[in-house]
Amino acid sequence: MKLLRLPFGLVLARDSGQAILTAGQMFDTHLVARHIRKGKVIREYDLGSGVVTTAGVNALANYFDAGGVTLSTWNFHDSGTGATAAAIGDTDLQTPAGPTTRATGSQASSTNTYTTVGTIAYTGTLAITEWGLFLDATRGSDTMWNRKVFTAINVVNGYSIQFTYVLTITAGG
Repeated sequence: MKLLRLPFGLVLARDSGQAILTAGQMFDTHLVARHIRKGKVIREYDLGSGVVTTAGVNALANYFDAGGVTLSTWNFHDSGTGATAAAIGDTDLQTPAGPTTRATGSQASSTNTYTTVGTIAYTGTLAITEWGLFLDATRGSDTMWNRKVFTAINVVNGYSIQFTYVLTITAGG
């Protein structure tokens, strides 16, 4: 556990993508990647939590205030080869890679979780090291909700990575 000092008080965190507010509220993100070759899973990676961006939080707040963005379209997955650590100020991946159109993820929800699963197929040789969740399929034209940087997952033509993102919001406070 890390103790983070924020302007509004102290927050306990396992890593930068998860925080437990002292009032008891919890906001948790989790990412899993399945490395796939010819339809078979080669390996599964538990990538932990990512970083929810300021732009994503502002879009969410705007939705509550004015019905801004349609939150149900926050299901576009993209990946890249950038290695700079994820930060709340990120607005895009550092180095987008793979297909030029983001993969559309399927969505599901339960009592307090939102899950989206997106599979990205690759046509070249890449070391994938970052992932993001977006509101739009077109690169450079929308808002990134979450970004995660991780140890390289190497792909070649015909490989794919299936990303499963889970957002859990626990009531309290």
